[in-house]
Amino acid sequence: MKIAILTCGMLPIPAVQGGAVENKIDFLLEYNNRMKFHDITVYSPWNKEASMHPAVSSTMNHYVFIDVNSFKARLARRIYGYLHSGEYYNYFIEYYFEKVYSHLKNQNYDCIYLDNCPGYVCKLSQRGHKNLVLRLGNDLLNSTTKNNINILNNLRKILTCSNYIGERVATIRHDNKIQTLYNGIDTKAFSSRKDKNTSRSEVGLSEEDFVIVYSGRVNKDKGVSELIDALLKLQNKPKIKLMIIGSTFFANATNEDEFVRSLKEKAKKIEDRIVFTGFVPYSQMPSYLNLANIAVLPSMWEEPFGLTIVEAMAAGLPLITTRSGGIPEICEGFATIVDRNNIVNNLVAAILDLYEHPEKRKEMAMGALERAKLFDKTTYARNFFKAIE
Repeated sequence: MKIAILTCGMLPIPAVQGGAVENKIDFLLEYNNRMKFHDITVYSPWNKEASMHPAVSSTMNHYVFIDVNSFKARLARRIYGYLHSGEYYNYFIEYYFEKVYSHLKNQNYDCIYLDNCPGYVCKLSQRGHKNLVLRLGNDLLNSTTKNNINILNNLRKILTCSNYIGERVATIRHDNKIQTLYNGIDTKAFSSRKDKNTSRSEVGLSEEDFVIVYSGRVNKDKGVSELIDALLKLQNKPKIKLMIIGSTFFANATNEDEFVRSLKEKAKKIEDRIVFTGFVPYSQMPSYLNLANIAVLPSMWEEPFGLTIVEAMAAGLPLITTRSGGIPEICEGFATIVDRNNIVNNLVAAILDLYEHPEKRKEMAMGALERAKLFDKTTYARNFFKAIE
């Protein structure tokens, strides 16, 4: 087949600047290049590093880069927004789509694959395109979504990152075009113990510490505040330490909000027991996760999937998380899943249980490693191409 891949154009592909959507597309392209299945064209905002990436030399995958950052492009975006107010997305995304479409309309694709951008369906279907496939990694298409019936009717298939997101789409209408396709990661990179480039001493921890790791964005929805509250209740266990991997508010003092300030204030009370690593490049994440005894990822919203859950399992970490959105589908039976009601006390009890039972930790770690294999990037790519074929 001849396939086009479109995103909202926020980050480049190849995924030289990261991004969950962009990384998953890289997995698909890598697999397609290896297996030589389809002729694929991926549209991406221009980025110098991406344009020089070795993947661009593929004979199976073709990259079309769109200028969105030059002075001329920024001016054109503003003019477009002024002339086309009230569209589905903001002027940045809509301008990017139109620049992509100026190339796409001259091609004859068997399938147009849209990743996390349901709004594109409206314009593409109006312009006569039929074989549209949408992948949803977030709750972006449900009974409250703008133009939801039109979008649903004009899609050949909807691939959702979890059954939970599939059920959200089904609030519009139950439809057999909805299919779950779980996300994938490079599980081998996380399970490998060969490249431990980071030591505990480098981040201020000792070998005697019992280290809890949190990885992800530092915001209210992710449960970081509640996790710090739980650590405050464990002050009689001084060996229990917390390592927070992700964007840290200490490095962003000019962009504080009330939530960030409250975290700062709480962290001062036990500052000798909390390590903020700040931003860690994705390639170094396995090395940092290997420093921990357990992972605690207490999401406080309806998480669509939870890539950090899979990463922790792939690293062989006993896991504590919450009954939120699609999370139980990933790790039910392989992790301690607590309710969000009375969350702080639930976290304290779960942490103490694993702290006091090393054999249980060992059993959970082995189960997590085995479970994570279901979410390997090759399995993800194989299931994707099977779904659209």
